[in-house]
Amino acid sequence: MIALTEFDRLEASALWRPEGDTQRVEVIVSVGEATLTLSDIKGRVLTHWSLPAVIRVSPPGERPVTFAPAPDTDEQVEIDDELMIEAIGRIHRAIDRARPHPGRLRGAIYGGVALAAIGLALFWLPGALIRQTVSIVPTVTRAEIGAGLLDRIRRLSGAPCDTVHGARALERLKTRLFPKGGGQIVVVTSGVAVSQHLPGGILLLNRALVEDHENPDVVAGYVLAELERAAEEDPLERLLHEAGLMASIRLLTRGHLSEEVLDAHAESLLTAPMTDPDMEPLIAQFARTQVHSAPYAYALDITGETVLPLIEADGVQITETRPVLSDGDWVALQGVCGG
Repeated sequence: MIALTEFDRLEASALWRPEGDTQRVEVIVSVGEATLTLSDIKGRVLTHWSLPAVIRVSPPGERPVTFAPAPDTDEQVEIDDELMIEAIGRIHRAIDRARPHPGRLRGAIYGGVALAAIGLALFWLPGALIRQTVSIVPTVTRAEIGAGLLDRIRRLSGAPCDTVHGARALERLKTRLFPKGGGQIVVVTSGVAVSQHLPGGILLLNRALVEDHENPDVVAGYVLAELERAAEEDPLERLLHEAGLMASIRLLTRGHLSEEVLDAHAESLLTAPMTDPDMEPLIAQFARTQVHSAPYAYALDITGETVLPLIEADGVQITETRPVLSDGDWVALQGVCGG
């Protein structure tokens, strides 16, 4: 995602209409790394819009300016703050510049691959076509898909947890654990049983993980395990395998997935069974981040019998450790859901 640091903490008041026939309500709009966040006046998050997907509805020069999260929705927000309007415009221009020749070249890439995709579908196994699709999808498109899935999960299971201090603690946790920067950790109140990973580096944690454990190393362990699952099975590849061959062809030729595909995948994520990541790469994740593995192991199995490699690695393969979060950040993270 394109980062314009001068807008990192920008907020503005606005009027939000969730649906076409509903009354407008006052909200606070803030610019995030990959999303435009709409909160009520008490700071509770109402929705996240994917910045790359946001469109301007109002014609040039009109004030206030109306924006929508996508072309085919009645949901809109009306903004009169000049700095916020300029920020959204500049972020869109930055995103366009970052795309490999937006419009014609990107269209040519997708369109040029279209015929090849049809040929590949005839001669390759569907899995090979899916892997090829995953390998060429731009980072911006991954972020759009992830933000779209997150919005659908919010509608199915409620708004994610979000407090000012809790959000800062989550950002520090992400910086501490994610290997390449970027991405996002989101704590959800329900729906996701333990953890899940969305395209675009969005990692979901159930609130119980931060509320029911006394040691931040446990939460860090769940994050590292989810990162390892995503490394072993790309979340976008998982989505495309579930959606079928035509979804891959659509993504290649049009640059986006259908609403139906995103709806179905969001629902399936809420009931998807957990898989165990490979032990050796997971231990390497703990060593890389200098996090104790034993607390996470005992959280999985209080007897330790099924997680002996994780317990034995702590202090042997994982020789150097440092605190995951400060005491203040840990307390803030435990209260991120307001409880």
